[in-house]
Amino acid sequence: MTADGTRAALVTGASRGIGALIARTLAERGWDLTVSARQPESLQGFADVLAADTGRRIVAVAADMSDEAAVERLAREHVDTFGRADALVLNAGMGAIGPFAEFPLRRLDKLFAVNVRSAYQLIQQLLPTLRTTGGLSSKGARVIAMASMTGVSAEPLNSAYGATKAALISLCETLTVEEYAHGVSGVAVCPGYVATDMTSGLADKIAPAEMITARDVADQTVALTELERTVVVPRLLLTRPGPNLWHA
Repeated sequence: MTADGTRAALVTGASRGIGALIARTLAERGWDLTVSARQPESLQGFADVLAADTGRRIVAVAADMSDEAAVERLAREHVDTFGRADALVLNAGMGAIGPFAEFPLRRLDKLFAVNVRSAYQLIQQLLPTLRTTGGLSSKGARVIAMASMTGVSAEPLNSAYGATKAALISLCETLTVEEYAHGVSGVAVCPGYVATDMTSGLADKIAPAEMITARDVADQTVALTELERTVVVPRLLLTRPGPNLWHA
C-alpha cells in the first residue's frame, strides 16, 4: 500500500477520449494512476503531460487488450508499483457493426477478446489487491466498466458489439454479488452515443452536438469513486433526450 494512503487506479484506454478525461480528472483529484493504451509513444506523452500538470505519479504501461500476456503484465506492473487498487476503470474497447446474418465470426472473437475477456482477466488478476484495498478503505474498491446502451436495448447492426457490452453489465453485477463482503463492487456505465472519434462516422445520422459529451461520461464515472462502499450502483444509464429513452 502507498505509505500516505493516496488512492490509486488503473485506467485502460486512457490516452484519448473518455479514458483520457477520466484519468485527468482522477489525477486532478489527487489519485496516482497506471494508464494503459496500445500505442506506447502517445501513451507515454499523455502520462508525462498529466504528471507535470497534476504532480501525481502516473505510470504508463502500453498493452494490447487482445494479448493475454500483455494484460497480465499490465496488472502485475500496477500492483508492483502501487500495491493497492481503489479503482479499476475498464475503458479500453473496440467497436464493429454489421448485419447479424453477415457478421464475421473472426471479428466477433476479436470483439469479445478486447471488450470482455481482457476485462475478466484484469479483474481476476487484480482481485486480491482489490479485496485488500476494499477492506481498508471506507470507499471500498470499485471496478467500473465502460459498457453501452446497446448492451441494455437492442440496436440494429449491433448484435455483436451489444452482446459484449451486455456481458460487461452481467460481469459487473456478478462481481458485486460475489465480492461485496470484501468491499469490492462493480458498475457498468452505459452511455448512448458519445461524441468521440469512435462515433465520428455517424455525423450524418446524429449531429455530434446532439450526442452525449465525453466530459459528462467522465465526470459521472469519476463520481462513482466517491461513493461509500455501502452504496452499490449496478449500472449507470446515460441516454439522450427523446421520446424513447431506451436508445443509444
